[in-house]
Amino acid sequence: MSKIYETYSPEETFELGKSFGEKAAKGEIFTLNGDLGTGKTVFTQGFAKGLGINEPVSSPTFTIIQEYEEGRLPFYHFDVYRIGDPEEMDELGYEDYFFGEGVCLIEWADIIGELIPDYAKRVTIEKNLEKGFDYRRITIEEG
Repeated sequence: MSKIYETYSPEETFELGKSFGEKAAKGEIFTLNGDLGTGKTVFTQGFAKGLGINEPVSSPTFTIIQEYEEGRLPFYHFDVYRIGDPEEMDELGYEDYFFGEGVCLIEWADIIGELIPDYAKRVTIEKNLEKGFDYRRITIEEG
């Protein structure tokens, strides 16, 4: 089952992410895919805000994972863009995060697709310049 949302500004993308963060439950995994500059980080910042996280959230491109503990649930934000082989995720102890007490959001998740559980919610963000520079089509597929 999938649902499509349309946003027309970074603020709307943030608010959509926030609404998903507010409803997120322990053990949920969200994958986040989209080209560079589509708004993955903006969506993630909103998601974190929905979990009650007030500290700045940025993409952990070089550290692969950033942990946030201050919200109503632990939030584990992955950016696996620099992962060369899914086996590198073993070194990070990814299973402790994926099957732990918090919520995971994984940017560039297609890179490690074989590790993603079937029940993950898949978020895809796409641009369409014909509809405006800030237009985003956000598809959420339930696992």
